[in-house]
Amino acid sequence: MPLHVPPAPAPALRSVLTALGSPTAVREARTPSLRAAQGPATPELPLPVHVLDEITPAGVSATRLAGWRFLIRCGERSVAAAETRLTPDGWAFSHFFEGPYIASTERALRQAETIAQPCQPRLLSIPSLYMLALWLHGDCAADGATGHPDPADILVPLAPAPPGIAAHVPHRVAELLPVLTLRATPTPTPAPLPPLPPLLGSPA
Repeated sequence: MPLHVPPAPAPALRSVLTALGSPTAVREARTPSLRAAQGPATPELPLPVHVLDEITPAGVSATRLAGWRFLIRCGERSVAAAETRLTPDGWAFSHFFEGPYIASTERALRQAETIAQPCQPRLLSIPSLYMLALWLHGDCAADGATGHPDPADILVPLAPAPPGIAAHVPHRVAELLPVLTLRATPTPTPAPLPPLPPLLGSPA
């Protein structure tokens, strides 16, 4: 099933194109693959990055939009990603980066294309678990910048995933949420032990 990729804000795309066209921005980026790429580099597959700051036992709290991420393709593969962020003056380029999430995102998107139901791809970041997932939202007509995971939505954890969470195994939000809730709930701090009584015969 083709993915319904939400349109990125035009200023965000322009800011990435400007950065790609700047030799200084590319040269100063901590992305050896991008600096060494041969041929033109193009931004593709814009995905809104939503952050889930808190998972409560009652359900998923509201997410917030942190930015838009573009995969930077050169030839037949993605060599890096570009992050944009919202500033008081509008959308602006933030930075280039590379690493395992690039290939993992591409793999998860290929997995999503085999799912029978139509969906809108997004990225969901859960900082408390150091976790990033491809979020397949069931409402393809929704504004990609808003909303929160519905119980029937699908999450595909990206690699590297937190311990005990298998990467690239799709889960319904309703199934994965209880697991994430337990992981994100801090362990209660044990109460301090009472002071020991003085030893027999020792001064009080």
